[in-house]
Amino acid sequence: MTSHSPIKFAVAGQGHIGKRHAEMIRRNPEAQLIAVCDVLPAATTQPNAINEHYYTSIEEMLAAHPDIQVVNVCTPNGLHAEHAVKALAAGMHVVCEKPMALSKADCESVIHQALQASRNVFCVMQNRYSPPSVWLKELVEKKIIGDVYMVQLNCYWNRDDRYYKKGNWKGTQNLDGGTLFTQFSHWIDLLYWIFGDLDQVQAKFADFNHGSLTEFEDSGFVSFNFLNGGMGCINYSTAVWDKNLESSISLVGSKGSVKVGGQYMDKVEYCHIENYTMPQLAETAPANDYGAYKGSANNHHFVIENVIDTLKGRTSITTNALEGLKVVDIIERIYALRQPNRKQ
Repeated sequence: MTSHSPIKFAVAGQGHIGKRHAEMIRRNPEAQLIAVCDVLPAATTQPNAINEHYYTSIEEMLAAHPDIQVVNVCTPNGLHAEHAVKALAAGMHVVCEKPMALSKADCESVIHQALQASRNVFCVMQNRYSPPSVWLKELVEKKIIGDVYMVQLNCYWNRDDRYYKKGNWKGTQNLDGGTLFTQFSHWIDLLYWIFGDLDQVQAKFADFNHGSLTEFEDSGFVSFNFLNGGMGCINYSTAVWDKNLESSISLVGSKGSVKVGGQYMDKVEYCHIENYTMPQLAETAPANDYGAYKGSANNHHFVIENVIDTLKGRTSITTNALEGLKVVDIIERIYALRQPNRKQ
């Protein structure tokens, strides 16, 4: 491969997220989309004609195109680890949508295979690219806000029968995994990325209005200490009526306080820090109802750029496999506090 050669991609899964990955690859001049696959036939997932080869199994796709360099795994959550391992075993790099897996053990199996094959695993946590997130990390990392005292993460979204369709994988324990995995793992990743790991976790869960829709809770309160100092909480729900309310982080430090809010944590709502003038942040693109930025402003294009730049030796991975594992580890530790054999 020369520095001018396009990176050859394939996408496993052609649901909402898989189609977005495919489109971001098509738009990148240094990328070439070779093939896509989905368990559903092309006529179902691709009503319009596509230029790429289409397969109904990842095994068939990998065998037909050994020249693929990167496989984007965009299948249901519970299949991420299995499909990542198969792509790695075939000698390909992997881009894995969130969450990396539904257990720490499965994440470790992916990392083991990546080490065996000397291949990279890129975990998709595209919210790290948003200007408010980058700004928050700088405030904490450079101690601009001083010592961290308290952090509150609020995630209040609507997910009702318009989202949880009968017969779909969403809402099932084995393929979806739970609200924290599917809806809010991005925000837990931001907590970990900005503030570090959690300790002394306590939690309370409830299922208010998803009894006939999902196999798990729709709401929860989680409290904890940060290993790096300070304490925090996560308050979350998908039981909000009709439409999303907010995703926000409030931070109280020894030198000031800030709040980043909006539906998708895309607006700085409060900033009061000693001897500090807030800079003008780059404008954040409008978001749709699933927290994804529209069109060319979609943050997923940064993920594809990072893959290409890393493989061409220009930079390093934005979110590596160990970071993906840590997010799964944190969620797994929270969910371990659910009462066994009972839907909370």
